[in-house]
Formats: sequence, C-alpha cells, structure tokens
Amino acid sequence: MFAKTVYTGTIEQNYETVIKQLTALLEGETDRIANLANASALLGSFLEEINWVGFYLLKGDELVLGPFQGLPACVRIGLGKGVCGTAAASRQTVRVEDVHRFPGHIACDAASQSEIVVPIIKDGELLGVLDIDSPVLNRFSETDQLYLERFVEALIPHIS
Repeated sequence: MFAKTVYTGTIEQNYETVIKQLTALLEGETDRIANLANASALLGSFLEEINWVGFYLLKGDELVLGPFQGLPACVRIGLGKGVCGTAAASRQTVRVEDVHRFPGHIACDAASQSEIVVPIIKDGELLGVLDIDSPVLNRFSETDQLYLERFVEALIPHIS
C-alpha cells in the first residue's frame, strides 16, 4: 500500500525521494498506461502549487492526452504547437515563466500561469511529454527541470 509522504528535506532530497518512490512503485509492472497514471498521481501528490500534471503520448504526428491529474485537458496537440508541441518538436525541455507571453500557448486551464514540459525520448525516439502547469508565475526552477528530467529517465524503462 502507498501512503502520502511528507517531504521535509531540501528540494533536491525530496526529488531524490520521489524518484525512488517512482522506481519502487513501477517495479515489475509492464502496463504503460497504469505506470503513467501512477507517475502522474505521484507527482500530483508531491509537487506544490500545481494545477495539472500528466502525459501526452505521440501518436502519428500529434500528441494525444494520456494519464493526468487535474481538470479536463486538450486532447490533441500538434507537434510544434503550444508548449507541449514545442518541447516535443525540439526534443528539449521547455520551461515557461509566464504562459501568456509564450507565442501560441494553448490554454486548457485559464488558471495556469507557468508550465514545464519534459520530452520523453528513448533510443532517439520521441514517446511523448510530461506536462506540468502551475497557477503561479515562474513556478518551475532549474532544479525542478533537472529532477523532472531525471524522473522521466527513471520512468522510461516502464513505459516503452
């Protein structure tokens, strides 16, 4: 059984803990959707000041909504469109301090103010993206980016 953890260390220590929790949570499970659902739930319970966390999966030439925590979301996003599509097309993490200043931002939740999107890439192949929104401007730091990229790296063997 999984119990909600109170994270009391530094941001780095807390991220290390959540990555260990992810690894333990996914051990032995091979179902992609189940693992993505648990990963989004884990991040949703860990991260503060967020209003949406989830995955978009590459299908053909667009990203399609996958497991998430938050309000209903846009179902399909073209590559190169919005923050998610930009991160997917560039295969680089995109961290946006103010989504209202991001050209072509797709507003699924009017409360969102900042966003980070981490591409999920295995063996050079784009699988999708991890998308996290916050109702707070400039919510995501370089430390968040580093550890969310590590979180995605730990997730990849369990979703491909």
